[in-house]
Order: sequence, then C-alpha cells, then structure tokens
Amino acid sequence: MIRRTKIVATLGPSSNDAKVLDAMMEAGLDVVRLNFSHGTAQDHIDRAELVRSLARARGRAVGVLADLQGPKIRVGKFENTKITLETGDKFILDANCTLGNQERVGLDYKDLPKDLERGATLLLDDGRIEMWVEEVKGAEIICKVIQGGVLSNNKGINRKGGGLSAAALTEKDIEDLKTAAALQADYIAISFPRSAEDMHLARRLLKEAGGHGMLVAKIERAEAIEALEEIVLASDAIMVARGDLGVEVGDAAVPALQKKMIRIARKHNRPVITATQMMESMIQNPIPTRAEVSDVANAVLDGTDAVMLSAETAAGLYPVEAIAAMHRVCIEAEKETGIEFNRRHATTEIVEVDESIALAAIYTATHLENVKAIAALTQSGSTCLWMSRVSTAVPIYALTPEVGTRRKVTLYRGVYPINFKVDSKDRDELLIEAEEELRRRGAVREGDLIVLTIGEPIGQAGGTNTMKIVKVGEYKTRNN
Repeated sequence: MIRRTKIVATLGPSSNDAKVLDAMMEAGLDVVRLNFSHGTAQDHIDRAELVRSLARARGRAVGVLADLQGPKIRVGKFENTKITLETGDKFILDANCTLGNQERVGLDYKDLPKDLERGATLLLDDGRIEMWVEEVKGAEIICKVIQGGVLSNNKGINRKGGGLSAAALTEKDIEDLKTAAALQADYIAISFPRSAEDMHLARRLLKEAGGHGMLVAKIERAEAIEALEEIVLASDAIMVARGDLGVEVGDAAVPALQKKMIRIARKHNRPVITATQMMESMIQNPIPTRAEVSDVANAVLDGTDAVMLSAETAAGLYPVEAIAAMHRVCIEAEKETGIEFNRRHATTEIVEVDESIALAAIYTATHLENVKAIAALTQSGSTCLWMSRVSTAVPIYALTPEVGTRRKVTLYRGVYPINFKVDSKDRDELLIEAEEELRRRGAVREGDLIVLTIGEPIGQAGGTNTMKIVKVGEYKTRNN
C-alpha cells in the first residue's frame, strides 16, 4: 500500500548529517522544514541544497518548507539563566529591564505593556506558568503568579484569549523571506497571521524578493480562528499549529478546532499540515506512545494532507525511527479512510475546465473497476491539487517536466511526482510514454486501467482539458 498522507520533518542538529538525512528519505520523508527561528541564512541555503542533492541522487523530489519565526514574544535573559516562581509571588515584566532577577525580567517586545490592562492573564513557557496582571505602569507589567514554576531565558509569552498586537511579519521575517526566495523554497510558512492582509503582505514581499513559493498560514492565534476562512482563502496552504494556539484558546479546544481547520482547508482546495508534539516522546525514546499513535491516526482520518515532526527530527535521538513510526501509523489509518466524494463536489458549480476534468477523473477512478492509477500530465500541478481534495485509494501520479511542480506536489495528499519529459507535441505519443513510465515503475501492469488527463495544446500550464481511460497494453498496440 502506498502512503497517501505526507510526512514533513524539521531539520536540525540531529538531522544535518547527509547519511542521517538520506536514511530519513528512505524511511518516508516527503518535505523538510527549515526552522528560521534558528541558524543563519547560509545554514538554511546549505541545508536546502543538501536535501535536493540527496533527492536527485535518489531520483525523487523532496519539498522544502521555510518556516519564518514570526513575532514570538519572549522574556529576556536572567542573571543566573533561570529563577523559580511560587504561586502568589509578585513578578514584574519590565520592558526597560536589561538583565532579569527574582523580581523582574525584560521583554523582547517593548510594546507589550500597551496591549495589556488589569485582569489580563499571561501564559509563559507554553502555558507552564500563569500570571494575572494587577497593574500596568509605564513600561512595567506588575503581575501576580497564579501557577508557578521554573522560568528561564527567552521563554515565550502568550495572552490567554489572544489580543496581542505584534505584527505577523517582523524585520527578521522580511529578511528571511529574501533568504527563502534565494534558496527557492517551495513553501513559506507565515507565523501568527491574524488576518488575510498579513498573508497578502507576505505574498507581496515574497514576490518583490523574486520568490515563487506557496504561502502557508500557521493558525496559532486566537484572532486567526475568528478570521479563519479569509486567511485560508488568502493562503496556498495552512498549518494547524497546535502549540501556541493551544496556549491561547486552551488545550481542550484544540481537537475540535483541528477538525474545523482541516474541513475548511479542504473545502477551499488548500492543503493542510497538522503539527506540534505529534510524536514528542520520540525525542528521547525509539517508539511513540499509544496516545501519539492515536493523535497521528486521527489527523489522517480527519483528512490532513501532511503530518509534521518538529523536535523529534531536529534535536531528537531517533529522527529516522520517528519518520518510520509516522509512516506505519499513516498506512494503517489510511486503510479506514475509504473513498469520499463529498456533496460539495456534486453540488458546487465548476468554473474551470481543468477542475472539471480533475473531478471527472477522480469520480471515474473511484467508481470504475480495475483502475490502478491516475496519471496527470501537468505543468503547474493544479489538476493534481484538485484531485487530491477527494479521498481515494487510487494513487495520483503527477507527470511533469517542471522541477518546481514536482517539489510542490510533495505536500498534496495521495499525489506522487514523476519526472516526465515532454519531448513530443503529439498527444497519443505522450499517453503511450506515460503508460510505459508507470509500467516501468511497477505502478501498473498488463490489463490494468489508467485514467489519464492531459491538456492541449501540449505544454501549456492550466490547460488540462482531456481525460482518457486506457487499458495497459492495448493503447500502444492500437496506435502502432
């Protein structure tokens, strides 16, 4: 069984070595995530080139996702690196403080006091420490500790319920967009967007930098939930970023929101990545917990395009094993997903010809006996995206000469990129070559049916206008 759900893995100290990275590809890696919260521009450029050189050696495509840091609001540094806060303690977040102590600590976001008032609740270090704001006095936020714990250098700050005004794109992010453009990132993740305008701004800046990647909105602010549909429409894909989101809206709200986000993304033909702590225990252990297995499986059953590993592969002891475990779980979960040709596809008016062909191909493949493959001869990959929105057990092969398209479709559920050179302008010749390519790869054999889609004139992006059903072995004979 071919795995349909894609695996995104974060690179870091544990996965910088070429041998380890190659083993990760062997285990099932589809897309690498470059975390721009760490490392230099050159580090990211070097990693992207290493990934692509290893992928070329394997004769396959691996996507590159550049994940921008965004306005992560953090405390400053302490004199002794950390302190211990007890419940009931008074503590001051001071925008003017340079080095923290037991009584106060500085802020990297100097405007935080302007966003707060008496009665606000702050959550520090991913919610491990909770503080109630008693008073805001100039640059000082005077707090009472509700839930104590150890607070160390540079830990994050969230406001319960959202409401912090920090812009989604910082000066660092704007520079990092230029790096993402330079390394030709296939996807660029925008952290903490609050509205569609944040995504429109990122798109303008990326275009100015010469980038052509797809924009991924990371849904991790409470405000983003209120503007979810407009953010989805302004993006090319979304990420269910459950860490900061869980802190802001409460952990109990996250599972239902995850299902809602996946449903809305699929409704609007946007790929979706489910992320954060999916196999967190594998940072230290060679096997996941049963709860983690269920978490990954449920995301697959919800219809996510991809599941993501973070520290598990970036800093964990078992990066290869984490990918292999995720692969096994996805395979098993996909046995239960079945075929879904939902009502929206049956009732919504279709405007584009290529979308009509894509949906016709999927409907035919899922209802006609003995169809073993869908082969989309594509330039842009749009046909494959539409096909991937419908759950089907029939694999979708994106046959394209465009390297950028091959890398892009690595995130699409159930779509597999194939390097397919278009040397002929004759449709029949291309269809015969496509059949031979699938046969050579073991995807089909004599007597199987293939649903083929192609556009005429040949080689024109967005021009898919033909669907053909071919029985392997017969088409070539008829045309000889």
